[in-house]
Amino acid sequence: MSNNIQRTHMKLKDPRERITNFQEVALGYTLEEAKLEASRCLECKNKPCVAGCPVGIDIPKFIHEIKASDIDKAFEALSEYTSLPAICGRVCPQETQCEALCVRGIKGEPVAIGALERFVADNHNNVLEVVPQESKGIKTAIIGSGPAGLSCAGTLAKLGYDVTIFEALHDTGGVLRYGIPEFRLPKEIVDREVNALKTLGVKIEKNVVIGRSLDLKDLEDDGFKAIFIGTGAGLPRFMNIKGENLLGVYSANEFLTRVNLMKAYEAKSDTPLYLGRNVAVVGGGNVAMDAARSAKRLGVENVYLIYRRSEEEMPARREEVEHAKEEAIEFKFLCNPLEIIGNEQQYVSGIKCIQMELGEPDANGRRRPHEVEGSEHLIEVDNVIMSIGTLANPLIKTLGIDINNRGLIETNESGRTSNMAVYAGGDAVSGAATVINAMGAGKQCAYEIHKDFMSKREL
Repeated sequence: MSNNIQRTHMKLKDPRERITNFQEVALGYTLEEAKLEASRCLECKNKPCVAGCPVGIDIPKFIHEIKASDIDKAFEALSEYTSLPAICGRVCPQETQCEALCVRGIKGEPVAIGALERFVADNHNNVLEVVPQESKGIKTAIIGSGPAGLSCAGTLAKLGYDVTIFEALHDTGGVLRYGIPEFRLPKEIVDREVNALKTLGVKIEKNVVIGRSLDLKDLEDDGFKAIFIGTGAGLPRFMNIKGENLLGVYSANEFLTRVNLMKAYEAKSDTPLYLGRNVAVVGGGNVAMDAARSAKRLGVENVYLIYRRSEEEMPARREEVEHAKEEAIEFKFLCNPLEIIGNEQQYVSGIKCIQMELGEPDANGRRRPHEVEGSEHLIEVDNVIMSIGTLANPLIKTLGIDINNRGLIETNESGRTSNMAVYAGGDAVSGAATVINAMGAGKQCAYEIHKDFMSKREL
């Protein structure tokens, strides 16, 4: 009977209302909606969806408990595998991971696994008390409190290790706090997940820049027997075109940090953003969508999203693209910047672009864009936000571990670096990727550290 039930989509706030504030857009399921959607799960014996989850959540198991209206048991099932279910349920690209392998998706829409995960994380009664294993008396250090660091810290704490997180900024969460806007991931959710780690005994030291305030030797001298680096990839990239140094040009990294971490949208913000009527965002990923939609909420009249390929090639989640369209973001596909134009006062006044056409696929299988001769044109804008990717923090080069030619940390398949006591994972190793992939890497490294200690291997 469940085979005929159509996917239940979460209700959203009206676009006309949501562009006036930073409140969460998706409203989440009611219990009735969650149970209806859960009833679509076929509980396949071979569980193909699990293979698509970087942290290996037993998806049919937690969905089965939703069907039985036991949300607390569903949360227990989730918590066996993930430390951040409320976050993952909101920001993971389920459509290319677990949901991509859902059998229901063969002849229709897959089960809304992410929405169900979010529902459970938001609606359990907080009865789950995770009791860590007996303390091993072994100090471990986590550098960075983003998704990789939080996942590694939570896993090690449950295994009985004495864990301290060192965070460079004045607040925790890494990209979860400074990168993802409030309307996609409310910061109270991040606070809740971080506080859950504190109940496990995890200690957090803020405003400590490893590579400046302290180095790895300082940590080793202080008794830390294993160190995990999860510093992410927060160094913005630019196109190196003329005009990128004009006033009014931002990297998406700076722009979103000032909006999300430093609350630039508040009337009395200490770090306000000065935006004109027209803003161009260059890029086609989720960060570009976040920047464009944030600019709209800051009162910008016209937001143009400039992307050099077609819509089909955009790496952003379909959901984010649709939400941006609903919010009147104007997409300019097959369009590439050539130069940023400034006025006599060195402020941005426009962006010169050229039309593109798609040719043969490149090494990644994406059709390579080529310029259309004679198609140059000017778009009048007051600001430009560059969102064309990020690189690893160059401070990792000061840590005395091997770095590859992309500026990323070299590790073996276990996450171990050239320093036998140091592991690394997440974007600092892989380059910019997803929250759940970073979490998976952090979790894997935690178990590798544990395995080394259990085998009495010298770290």
